[in-house]
Amino acid sequence: ASRLCSPLPVGYSAVALNHVIDFKEKKQEIVKPVSPSELFPSLPIVQGTSKQIKVLNRLTLVVSDPSHCNLLRSTSANVRLYDIIAVFPKTEKLFHIACTTLDVDLICINVTEKLPFYFRRPPVNVAIDRGIYFELLYAPAIKDSTMRRYTISNAISLMQICKGKVSSHRENKIINSNSSGPLELRGPYDVANLGLLFGMSESDAKAAVSTNCRATLLHGETRKTACGVVYTVKKPRKVEEEETTLPACKKAKTQV
Repeated sequence: ASRLCSPLPVGYSAVALNHVIDFKEKKQEIVKPVSPSELFPSLPIVQGTSKQIKVLNRLTLVVSDPSHCNLLRSTSANVRLYDIIAVFPKTEKLFHIACTTLDVDLICINVTEKLPFYFRRPPVNVAIDRGIYFELLYAPAIKDSTMRRYTISNAISLMQICKGKVSSHRENKIINSNSSGPLELRGPYDVANLGLLFGMSESDAKAAVSTNCRATLLHGETRKTACGVVYTVKKPRKVEEEETTLPACKKAKTQV
């Protein structure tokens, strides 16, 4: 299934077409993604800029048996054509496999029902070390009060485990919509506020809808190239560092 909801009124500049494959329903194969130019005659312009909206292709595999993971382990040419690869494990064993061995960018967390297993620290830590991000969805919480309760409960359970990763200074989580229509979309600041209900801090909630999403795309680039991706960020200098770099004569003047 592929859907594109216009993100312009709520402040987004990119959207992902999600191709979902559920092996439990029927035998399916990973097909080549359809180019956005074939689906839409012209892409809208992002508000406030002169650039067109960026459309990405995402593949989500719903796996309920270990044999379903074989397609991801194989060197499928079609898999490499997707910008983002996500896996939705249905059992604890498959969750462990996704965290430790599968070459994916996202691990989806079920928010529509109570989880049949508990999150364990070792596989979650391995996933964080491998640069894999965990995805939480907010659209189901808008539709139904029961799913809202499950969404908050499952998200808090994951947060408690992720915070135990002392060696990591990042929270490997993103918040996505999984919306089926424009009425289920919310702006970035509203989504960040939802992150507070999920047990995130204010900075982590903002990162879940901004920098973590960019990191997921970079992880996908690394997966496709089998090498790596490097990007630079300008780091602001601290006042103490500026003072240490000043000549002695200027230091004296500033102290006076």
